[in-house]
Formats: sequence, C-alpha cells, structure tokens
Amino acid sequence: MNVLIVGGGGREHAITAALARSSKNPSLFAVMSKKNPGIAGLCKDFLLSKETDVEKVVEFAVRKNAEIAVIGPEAPLSMGLADALENAGIRVAAPRKAVAQIEFNKGWARNFMKDNGIAGCPAFEVFTEKGPMDQFIEKLGDVAIKPAGLTGGKGVKVMGDQLPHLTAAMEYAASLLASGSVVVEENLKGEEFTLQAFVDGEHLAFMPTVQDHKRAFEGDLGPNTGGMGSYNDAGEILPFLVKEDVEQAKQIMLDTVKALRKVTGIGYKGALYGQFMITKDGPKVIEFNARFGDPEAMNVLSLLDTDYVDVLYAIVSGTLDKFDVKFSRKATVCKYAVPAGYPDKPTSDREVIVGDIGDALLFYSSVYEDDGKVYTTGSRAVAVVGIADTIAEAEKAAQHALDNIKGDLHSRRDIGTAGLIQKRIDHMKKIRGK
Repeated sequence: MNVLIVGGGGREHAITAALARSSKNPSLFAVMSKKNPGIAGLCKDFLLSKETDVEKVVEFAVRKNAEIAVIGPEAPLSMGLADALENAGIRVAAPRKAVAQIEFNKGWARNFMKDNGIAGCPAFEVFTEKGPMDQFIEKLGDVAIKPAGLTGGKGVKVMGDQLPHLTAAMEYAASLLASGSVVVEENLKGEEFTLQAFVDGEHLAFMPTVQDHKRAFEGDLGPNTGGMGSYNDAGEILPFLVKEDVEQAKQIMLDTVKALRKVTGIGYKGALYGQFMITKDGPKVIEFNARFGDPEAMNVLSLLDTDYVDVLYAIVSGTLDKFDVKFSRKATVCKYAVPAGYPDKPTSDREVIVGDIGDALLFYSSVYEDDGKVYTTGSRAVAVVGIADTIAEAEKAAQHALDNIKGDLHSRRDIGTAGLIQKRIDHMKKIRGK
C-alpha cells in the first residue's frame, strides 16, 4: 500500500516513523520543502517542493499511486490540499478546507463555538477597526490578542510579561489590523494542556493528554515559539489534571466535530487538536488545530500501539468505532534543540551533529541535508523524546540525548523536570481554591 506524507518537520518525521513501524509494510512517499533526513530515510521516494503547491503535490501523489495521504502542516490545509487530493481519487486522513478553517480562521472558529453553544468559549470579539477594538480591550482589562490567520504559534500575545499594560495591548492589536481581523478575548488563567484525537467524521479516538511549552526560555519566559518541548504522564492524565477535566474536554471536542458537520455538511477527518486552559470553571478552549501538534505528535505517536495504517483506514472509512486505538502506558518527555537566537533572531545554515542519544528517539525538524551533513534553517532544528515508566526517567533520557547534540543551538532544560511539574500542580491547587 502506498501512503503519502505531506510536510517536512518534526511532526511529519513522527508520522512517518509511526507508519514505518506498521506490520502492513506500506510504501511511503513524502513531499517536503527541504530534505529532512529522517523522513527521506524512511521513504521510498520524495519530492522537494512547497507543501502549498497543491498542483505539484497532487501530481506527485497520482504518479506514485498513493492510496491514502496524511497532511502534517496547517498551511496546505488552508490551501485546500485535502480537497484536491480527494478530487483526484486519493483518500485523505486530513480535513477538507471548510472544516480546517477551525484552525486557520480564528474569528470564524470563535463565532462557530458561540453560535453552536459549544462549552469552553471565553469572552471575545473579532475586530477590523481600532476604535471599537480599543474600547473592548479596555472593557475586558486583561486580554489575549490573536491574529485571525495562521501564525505558526507565534502571533498570540497575552497581558503579563508580553503585554505589560493596556496601552501595549492596544498597540500590538493595532499593528495586526494591517494583516486582517484581530480576535480579542479574555486572558484565561490556569494551566494549558493539549488533547488530541483521531476523527473519522463522527467518531473520536482520544490520545493521552500532553503539555506543550510555548515560551522560548526556562521558567516560561520570553516570546512564544512553535513549541520548545512537551511531556505526558504514564496513562491518560497529566499530573495537574483530574479525570473530570479530561472528560469535559472530550465532550467539547465531540460537540465540535458534530457541529462542524452540521454547519459545513462535511465530516471532519484526520487529527483534531484541542488546546485547553484548565480554569477554576473547568476547561476553556484556547484554540483548535486541524492537525497534530508539534511537538505533541512526537509524544503520542511514539506511544501508539495500534497499527497506524489501520488507524488511517478507519479514519478515511468512518470506522474508528470498530476497534480500540491503544497507546502504551508510558511517560514521554520531548525537548527541542533550536537555533541560537530563536525565535526572534535565529542563526541558520549551522551544522547539527548528533552523538550518542542513548535510548531516546530522534526527530529531525526544520533542517536540511546537504552532502551528508545536516544544517539548521532558522526554525526548530531537532527534537528528542525520552520514553520511560515515569516522567522523571523520561526527562533524564531526553536530556542525556540533548546534551549529545552539538551545534549553534539552544534548548530548555526545565521541560519535564520535577520542579516545573510541581509548579503546575501547586498553581492548579491555587486556581481550584484548594
């Protein structure tokens, strides 16, 4: 069987690695903008092309007789790549454009939640003019500012160290208006977590909860990034959550998938990513993504016990309810090495040298291979994943691996550490009033 993977980052390397483990021995083909050595080494053939060049991607897929396609990044989804592949007779385990807009149009997504009575929606408004926007910012007093379109996880700013006062919030929001509409919403207080699910248009198969770390520097300081690392605990629930938190988040995602079909007439198929803030009033939706998270895909796909090819078939055929999708009850810690100066002034074209990483898994991200050597591009370079019975053991394995990767690189050493996790637990006790 021939499977097409679209995308060339760490998430797509994790997708490709999970498919390569399949007992069905699929022939893998990839389209990526730069040669990711991890993906290239697992594929029968690949095309170096922009993933948003829909015509080229479809032509390659048809030429390679692809039967199923998986689309990793959000940008090609916003260009309607899933629709084009389906129209060419290739089944796609990724959402069509009409339902994928739950990610790439944040204003639409918020209004969709409000109009359909989906729980977890914060107070918000969508603006195209500065005057009314400033009035709403002043009314809320403590806000998060979001560009309505795609920003690679780097466009959102919240009151606090990023926006120290209302004037800064108004100035940042005004600077975004030139590029389109702006979403202003209440600044949610609590702890973030990610819940992802495989979706076949109606049924959802949920994955373990994960916590991502967006901030560039240790102690959760600095600008937002695409994600510096993530972890999950053995089992389904993170240490600072309770079962009810996860059950409520699952219901929100079930209601969302049902409402998407009702509103658009199209079933959502693929991976659905819910980013939640657990607050004193339960889980609130920070955002939905129409694909796996990066780095969270590396945590969950590394634990996937069920054959991924079977999962893809269930997604495209609407039969996810017919079998259990199972994950190993292990903890994982993922840590990214990124170019020095990332995200604001990253270095690029610097060699990355991977030494002895022990038992950890290695995933190449935004790098390229030239003459047998691997170089940075200016975005996140390489990730390692430690897997063990406990978070502490997984963190040790990940950090050992990271210490043996050399280059002009930066990373966060605190992800998955006991101190940072206890900080999360104590914070949630305070939030819950305990």
